[in-house]
Amino acid sequence: MASPNLSEIVTTTLRKRSGKLADNFTDNTALLSKLKENGRARPFSGGRTILEEIAYSENSTYKRYSGYETLDISPSDVITAAEFEIKQAAIAVSMSGLESLQNASKEQVVDLLAARIDNAEGTLVNNLSADVYSDGTGDGGKQIGGLQLLVSDAGTGTVGGINSSTYSFWQNSVFDFSANSLTPGADTIQQAMNTLFLNTKRNRDKPDLIVADDTYYRYYWESLQAIQRINDDSKSAARGFPSLNFMGADVVCDGGQGGDAPANHMYFLNTKYIFYRPHAKRNMVPMGADRFSTNQDAFVKLIGWAGNMTVSNRSLQGVIVP
Repeated sequence: MASPNLSEIVTTTLRKRSGKLADNFTDNTALLSKLKENGRARPFSGGRTILEEIAYSENSTYKRYSGYETLDISPSDVITAAEFEIKQAAIAVSMSGLESLQNASKEQVVDLLAARIDNAEGTLVNNLSADVYSDGTGDGGKQIGGLQLLVSDAGTGTVGGINSSTYSFWQNSVFDFSANSLTPGADTIQQAMNTLFLNTKRNRDKPDLIVADDTYYRYYWESLQAIQRINDDSKSAARGFPSLNFMGADVVCDGGQGGDAPANHMYFLNTKYIFYRPHAKRNMVPMGADRFSTNQDAFVKLIGWAGNMTVSNRSLQGVIVP
């Protein structure tokens, strides 16, 4: 059986790194980085599900009147809530008894742990970074419901328990090149962007983040190179996401090597209404009691995460598709 002291070293090492890991993960992609910057990375403390309240209709009692006319005081049902499941993910860091003997000093154990934790953290971040763009169907629906669910290619679907075919206010906007008889390219990308921007603007509400894969980002970039309308956003550049600009919104490439944005997609996001919701007590932290194998000379510690992506207004979100 591995030494109980090894458990203490592993736990202490993981705890020292867990806060940094959770913080750095939200800086790992342009999408999460912007949500964090705008205060839309919102941990929740508990509950059976994650709720987002929605004002879906105007109050129907507004009435123009004169003198003693009767006013409408009937109740108006204008508030509902979208309900999102709590999704979970974990990754293991393990050491065998032999490895603990071979790395007998505390310093050597920490060095070995550091390498394994680095790998575990990188794997966890890479998978969650991909999940925030997913449609939530991976592993039998255990995956986070990411942008391909919240801002779907069809604009419809059931999100947060609300069927957008029944409730049209819950549909996101879509610009489909094919449906508009256009070929995606540098000469057509701005037409698509202009149309989608107008479809997702409401009074002062407008998209503040546009996230694209390599191809659509390149089309927009090439369409601007004659005038070089590049946004000098030092915050984005410092995080590794140099951005262009479109109508005041950052246009960011979330592609490149290992990029997770879906191919041939450009998302118009109003981050006032879209959220990253990790559980406050399960945000990339060591989880559960110490785990010693009952029939092996080994020790395992798990790093856990729980939460989901949520949205409170789909009509102000949009996507450009082929």
